[in-house]
Amino acid sequence: MKITFKCFAHLPEKYDCSFSDGEEQDIPSGETVEQFIRRMNISFDDVKIIFVNGVKADMSSELHAGDRLALAPATGGM
Repeated sequence: MKITFKCFAHLPEKYDCSFSDGEEQDIPSGETVEQFIRRMNISFDDVKIIFVNGVKADMSSELHAGDRLALAPATGGM
C-alpha cells in the first residue's frame, strides 16, 4: 500500500525525505509509524512530532493506504 511521507526542518538534509510535497512510499499493510521510521533508518532521537493526516499521532499509530505521514524534530525549545 502507499502513503505520502514528508519531513520538516533539518530532517530532509539528514535523511532521504522530502519537505515540499512529500514523496510516495510503499509500505507493508499494518505498518506502524515506529516500524516505518526504523525501516527508513531515521533516528528516533530526531523525531519529536508526528502527524498522520494532519492529526498529532504517536509511534504506535498504524498507517493505512493513502495516509499522509509527517515527521518533525524538536524545534524552538521543544
